[in-house]
Amino acid sequence: MNWRRSMIGLAISVPVIALLAYGMTQDPSAIASPLPGREAPEFELTIMDSPDDVSLEELRGQVVVLNFWASWCFECRVEHGDLSAAASYYEDRGVRFFGVLYNDTPVNGRRWIAMMGGQSYPTLLDNGSRTAIDYGLYGAPETFVIDQTGNVVHKQIGAITFARLRELIDPLLAAGTTE
Repeated sequence: MNWRRSMIGLAISVPVIALLAYGMTQDPSAIASPLPGREAPEFELTIMDSPDDVSLEELRGQVVVLNFWASWCFECRVEHGDLSAAASYYEDRGVRFFGVLYNDTPVNGRRWIAMMGGQSYPTLLDNGSRTAIDYGLYGAPETFVIDQTGNVVHKQIGAITFARLRELIDPLLAAGTTE
């Protein structure tokens, strides 16, 4: 009778251990997103400290960079300077940068931007995190690059660099694709 219990315990334990062992070999930042190559989810969000809204539809014909960030996010501090520099660099080239405040309050967002020395692009408020859900956000920071036709060409989990943004944006501008 004891050998039967041992076999049942073994039959249950081995698959669980194998699954955990497999999970330990995977890079959590390499989770594939279904969005690249597909149409970006539409959004209409309010600009922080402004009565104005921004919608993805009105941005067609331009490259759009959406960066989901939060004041509590350490990696957001790491990438902030590169994002601001890239937004300034591409300002007159048909590229629009937007921060999207994720799971945070506007008060904390304003304080964080001031502490970081400002920001060269507007922040959008995603009340209820509906846009974050539509974009399949895993956490902050995450950056989405959307081409001129409204398709997601890249999703970056974690901090993004100016060099990586150039690798993604320059070919889109060179191709000059528009609707």
